[in-house]
Amino acid sequence: MHKLKTKNSTPNIAITGGGTGGHLRVAKAIKDELNKRGIKPIFIGSTSGQDKEWFMKDDGFSEKYFLDSKGVVNKKGLNKIASLSNIIKLSFEAKKILKKHNINKVFSVGGFSAAPASFAAILGKKELFIHEQNAHIGSLNRLLKPFSKRFFNTFFYNDPYPIEDIFFKGRIRKRVKTIIFLGGSQGASFINNLALNLASDLQKREIKIIHQCGKKDYKKVKEFYEKNYIDADFFDFDKNLIEKIKKADLAISRAGASTLFELVANNLPTIYIPYPYAAGEHQFYNAKFLKDKKASFLFRQNEIKKENIFDILSLDLEEYSKNLNKLALKNGAKYIVDEMRVN
Repeated sequence: MHKLKTKNSTPNIAITGGGTGGHLRVAKAIKDELNKRGIKPIFIGSTSGQDKEWFMKDDGFSEKYFLDSKGVVNKKGLNKIASLSNIIKLSFEAKKILKKHNINKVFSVGGFSAAPASFAAILGKKELFIHEQNAHIGSLNRLLKPFSKRFFNTFFYNDPYPIEDIFFKGRIRKRVKTIIFLGGSQGASFINNLALNLASDLQKREIKIIHQCGKKDYKKVKEFYEKNYIDADFFDFDKNLIEKIKKADLAISRAGASTLFELVANNLPTIYIPYPYAAGEHQFYNAKFLKDKKASFLFRQNEIKKENIFDILSLDLEEYSKNLNKLALKNGAKYIVDEMRVN
């Protein structure tokens, strides 16, 4: 276990979970809302995944604990038993942490790193609040849902998703003059390759290209655009990604929940190509939620073709953008913290 201390007095709220950016963006949004109210929660995450990368230097937490937890879902045989045994051991360790800080409310964003503190909340009879990001409930959240004080989800219960205010300053899109490819900060090779495959045709149609390609494919993407004299705004990572999104009239993206609701908030019609190996096909069902409301487009990875993209590029997207505007629910973090009865 790795613990990081800050100088703030002990709070009575713990935030737990993470592993991936989608989970951690929700954790950060709730932490930010608590900070606005003068509260610095503690964080209980994992040494695995992105937890430390996100919160190691975040002084919005009074203390941070990173336990040596690991995933269970994809393990088999003895490895699965070993992982379960480790979670049980860490749950008692997390129970001591909750007691030490007099924690009475635990907010979980799911992911394997949420398991020890979530089980500890139940063992210690603390109030457990769970946020499920996706249209398909994750294994841990499904298991713990009956024990939770409140279970938050936008797809099932219309709870507003915790999105930063800056994403809501979007315009209604009509014709496509600029397209943005969102490969994520880590890079989605399929999205990147699709962008390169479409680039020459897009330039001929005088459609501007913005391309977030991630670190992994940055060199390949850079060489392609330069070799083919294509004027594209490409980058691996940008802290002000919202400024790029604002310029776009259409996006092509995976369908992780946090990215999806950020694009909804900005009224940006999107062609979603879900990651085909996501647990429970949750990205597919996230995007289907919008497709069914005529608010965006959805193609499976093995179905997408050039003609699909260019058919959409010729459309007037005003109706899609306005339908997104109807779905954009503000103040998600405030709503959640209010529901937790935090002053």
